[in-house]
Amino acid sequence: MNNTDVVPPYETKEIGTPLDYTSDMYRVYFEIRDHDGMAKEIISGVLGPARAEKIETLAHGYEMELPIQCIPEIIRLLATENIAIYQVVRYAKTNNSWG
Repeated sequence: MNNTDVVPPYETKEIGTPLDYTSDMYRVYFEIRDHDGMAKEIISGVLGPARAEKIETLAHGYEMELPIQCIPEIIRLLATENIAIYQVVRYAKTNNSWG
């Protein structure tokens, strides 16, 4: 999505794409099977202690805010631990910033 006409202008013309290397935050849902808490521990490690406290535990996964560029890293870390990922859903951009 191009956002050249919005006010205030964003740091990039591309929002929510692999080209988005900004500190913009998105609400994201990871649907996973986490029987031993390892997945939440991995995600918490990427987010850091303060942001990890805001992870919302849902029936089949977790929802949190993060920059879009964290998504591939979290997927890689979960897969390394043989944790199945059933879906990743990126919701709308929030007003928060990673910085």
